[in-house]
Amino acid sequence: MEINGCIEIPPEMTMDEFTDAFIELIESKGWYFGGGFNEIIDGYYSNPDGTKGGSVIDD
Repeated sequence: MEINGCIEIPPEMTMDEFTDAFIELIESKGWYFGGGFNEIIDGYYSNPDGTKGGSVIDD
């Protein structure tokens, strides 16, 4: 199964907090996740160094 979508989280939640909770949920069901995560802020991808990347609309 492949999932492609966006999840809106509270602004005070970090990407690390979200990914930890997501993986914990998946593993608690005995499931596995293979893939990655992209942080999006105000419609733009966030680069690993924290700078603004390309627009999500351009992809």
